[in-house]
Amino acid sequence: MEELDLLKKDWNKNNPFPQLQEMDIYKMLHKKSSSIVKWILIISILEVTLWTAISFCFNTDEYLIKNHSEFMIPYFKVLTVVNFIVTAVFIYLFYKNYRTISATNATKKLMADIVRTRRTVKYYVGYNLGMMVLSAISGFVMAIMVNPKIQELSHNTKAMVIAIVIMIVFLLIFFGVAALFYYLIYGTLMKRLYRNYNELKKIDL
Repeated sequence: MEELDLLKKDWNKNNPFPQLQEMDIYKMLHKKSSSIVKWILIISILEVTLWTAISFCFNTDEYLIKNHSEFMIPYFKVLTVVNFIVTAVFIYLFYKNYRTISATNATKKLMADIVRTRRTVKYYVGYNLGMMVLSAISGFVMAIMVNPKIQELSHNTKAMVIAIVIMIVFLLIFFGVAALFYYLIYGTLMKRLYRNYNELKKIDL
């Protein structure tokens, strides 16, 4: 934001053309906001690509068939399809937000677009974290139901309790790492967007 700060300082030095200076600041905020939303789109696509590649490394169907639990295959297929559809919708919304912000030429409209983009990202992050927790819980339940080694523990209450505690701890760690990732990546971009929004509010006064 150094360029923007320099413009603002120059603006305060009794500039005889305040309207021109205001437009310069708007153009800079517009460019920065458009760039941020573009990065949100790129990162979300890379994220989906990564998870898709990881999913190909694990054959859930083969594992279920091996443990005579074919009845769970439709559940995981439906979960996968729903997840891809919802994620595709979010990516489309990010693309739409990017195109809208890039074409915006009014301060109030840009502010509204920033608010909408921030809301979409919050829903996206919330959905992904929720889906991760659901997938992890489903994986644990599946392991308890079909894994012979874990089923053997059911005859030993103490061992079973320890196994469940370990699973819960693992789930919390997994969720914490995922939340930290989203906070560092999307949270940083959202802070920059919000900073741009506040600067636009000053111009619009």
